[in-house]
Amino acid sequence: MKTKPFFIPLAGLGVGTRIFMGIIIVAAVLVPLLNMTVAADHVLHIPDYMVALLGKFLCFAMLAVSLNLVWGYCGILSLGHGAFFALGGYVMGMYLMRQIGTRGVYGNPVLPDFMVFLNYSELPWFWLGFDQFWFMALMVILVPGTLAFVFGWLAFRSRVSGVYLSIITQAMTYALLLAFFRNDMGFGGNNGLTDFKDILGFNIQSRETRATLFALSALFLALFLFMTAFITASRFGKLLVATRDGEDRTRFLGYRPERVKLFVWTLSAVMAGIAGALYVPQVGIINPGEFAPANSIEIVIWTAVGGRGTIIGPVIGAFFVNGGKSLFTGWFPEFWLFVLGALFVFTTLYLPNGIVGTFSEHWHRWRAKPAETLPDAAPQAAE
Repeated sequence: MKTKPFFIPLAGLGVGTRIFMGIIIVAAVLVPLLNMTVAADHVLHIPDYMVALLGKFLCFAMLAVSLNLVWGYCGILSLGHGAFFALGGYVMGMYLMRQIGTRGVYGNPVLPDFMVFLNYSELPWFWLGFDQFWFMALMVILVPGTLAFVFGWLAFRSRVSGVYLSIITQAMTYALLLAFFRNDMGFGGNNGLTDFKDILGFNIQSRETRATLFALSALFLALFLFMTAFITASRFGKLLVATRDGEDRTRFLGYRPERVKLFVWTLSAVMAGIAGALYVPQVGIINPGEFAPANSIEIVIWTAVGGRGTIIGPVIGAFFVNGGKSLFTGWFPEFWLFVLGALFVFTTLYLPNGIVGTFSEHWHRWRAKPAETLPDAAPQAAE
């Protein structure tokens, strides 16, 4: 009996998608090399600030891919995905704060500086264990995953969907914003967590560490793209699309759509948390502003502009929008929000499938266009 190959998703991907994933993997090696081995005055040199900026964009791309999994393929429009991203960032920030030790402003070997300033007498119980990297890595998965599982179990079993679910997700991230702003929560209040020194014993400001973080971000993005391809190409992926397009019909066929949505929702939250954990050491700070509902809405814009329901569309959208944001906020900062709003309106009206979706649609239409028939031969003259 002929067996199916394991890498079915890669075989089923289009050539362009496979090339795109290859570019990401090559960039994971090439960008750090051009940053560390090429002379600063050489045309091929990539400066340190660009490595950090591109690393941040990679994390945003991972976040967009996680949202695309639930919105593009399962029809769950989340307006609170930034909460899972921020929670992953706070978990990483707690680990990095525990690595400072006596090098802080107050020189306390156990308590972070903000706790000394706020007269904490001992380390809160939920900070215990964060001096270990393995514990932090486990919490990056468990914290956003647990919140997503509990939220999803309550929402999906009650059959909350559509705009009502979107509003509830936005309320969730706003509630977390208000909670983390409080000084007595033990997370640094309005200032958040910053002044990081080391990660795994390596200087977090060194060129080598930043290059390594960039490479890890690129590899995790490639992994997330592969996971999306693997899931959507499987039978479970077909069930995702069926749930998106006709949840009641799927239920009548004997499936449990709430379980399908709960699984993919939790997985998406874990992916967002990992993206947040990689984001924090590259930007050097995490504060409650990451929970802002506007941030979650921006994620929706990245995904829509790039093309929801496509593999690489969210990555294109994240780089395109954030690249434009970096340029406009430097040139015309007061006009950026107007440009962002106009871009979203234009995408909704004229590019409902996003950049990648529209391009793919026209490409397949062109490929399927029948070849023009040659003109009939001139009739032979009557004898």
